[in-house]
Amino acid sequence: MKNNAIVCNTGAFDFEINVKALKERALEIKEARPSVQEFVLKNNKSIFVLTEGRIVNLCAAEGHPSSVMDLSYANQALSVEYIIKNRNSLEKKVYTLPKEIDQELSRIKLESMGINIDKPSKEMIEYMNSWKG
Repeated sequence: MKNNAIVCNTGAFDFEINVKALKERALEIKEARPSVQEFVLKNNKSIFVLTEGRIVNLCAAEGHPSSVMDLSYANQALSVEYIIKNRNSLEKKVYTLPKEIDQELSRIKLESMGINIDKPSKEMIEYMNSWKG
């Protein structure tokens, strides 16, 4: 690994980075800044580990805000509902969430926040649909 590499865990478990082994091999462990430890190894190279090897988006980013999670779970729930309602006509493959579900969920979320949006004009819709992802 290159000197001064920055390592973080974006997975689902805390054991994906062997912090115990790093501690055993380190000549020195420094707190470089909050949530960043520097492990100085015997070959004088350093490895910076974020959030003590724990899941970085939960530990350093202070978790997912509820405003993001509620949309994620609502999208998942509506996707399951869509699959159940259309189970006889769907092939066994990965599907993109139908745009209508995503738009309806967005409308409901904005409404719950007291945000009114204008309906897009025909030209605006054509422009939005011209983008390829």
